[in-house]
Amino acid sequence: MSQVLDTPPPTTPAPAPPDLSALAARHGLAVSGARPSLPRYVRQLWARRHFIGAFATAKLTAQYSQAKLGQVWQVMTPLLNAAVYYFIFGELLDTSRGVADYIPFLVTGVFVWTFTQSSIMAGTRAISGNLGLVRALHFPRAALPISFALQQLQQLLFSMAALFVILLCFGIPVAASWLLVLPALFLQFTFNAGVAMVMARMGAKTPDIAQLMPFVLRTWMYASGVMFSISHVTGSHKGLPSWVPELLQANPAAVYIDLMRFALIDSFHASQLPPHVWAIATGWALLAGVGGFIYFWKAEETYGRG
Repeated sequence: MSQVLDTPPPTTPAPAPPDLSALAARHGLAVSGARPSLPRYVRQLWARRHFIGAFATAKLTAQYSQAKLGQVWQVMTPLLNAAVYYFIFGELLDTSRGVADYIPFLVTGVFVWTFTQSSIMAGTRAISGNLGLVRALHFPRAALPISFALQQLQQLLFSMAALFVILLCFGIPVAASWLLVLPALFLQFTFNAGVAMVMARMGAKTPDIAQLMPFVLRTWMYASGVMFSISHVTGSHKGLPSWVPELLQANPAAVYIDLMRFALIDSFHASQLPPHVWAIATGWALLAGVGGFIYFWKAEETYGRG
């Protein structure tokens, strides 16, 4: 009798929890902030192309809104940098020796390098510096680094007007080769935007990278022939291995600078370009543009969190 009383009553098994993922899929629901597929992400980005252009223009307009000279600084800043580099490198260090049309050579290099430098620096802070926008609105986050690269392209186009005046003042005639500026700028913009997306993802996770980038970019500038001719400098050092000048000339910043010099300066001949320069420029643009875009997209759901 006691055994019967001590036996616990039979229990019914608890009902299985509902399959929430199946329930959400049945009603067309998705995880908030989930990363879309790559083709869908591209379509979303294209649908917001007008936002990208308007955002880039607004940032450019606001950049010098507090300065009395306003947008004049878009041209003055690279010109002043070129003047400093001319005094230090052209006069004191005498890197202008053997370089025809050195001032147009130098100004072109400074303007083109500034485009890459500014795009990468702006891209590094594209997410970490715009967290309010990232957390408040739903849009493809790649729109931010691309818009910053587009902003720098717009600024370069303003500066190009001053560059054309400098070229004419130094007796360089208008030539059909000036049309090569368009494909060169397109390839450089693609490269810059791709690197900006890589740095945007890295900067979103580690904001301290923004403090390191000026040192990295300054080193890269000195290796890119902005203020001197790579072929002249390496040619004067006979003990260098043959791969050193080839490596320096094939680095992407030097490639795009040399393409612009070849397009604009008639004394800068094709013999001063690395072999297959257009193929190299296209390869860098595709590697950085496509690779950077995919690298940024893979972390899409993490931006603005934490």
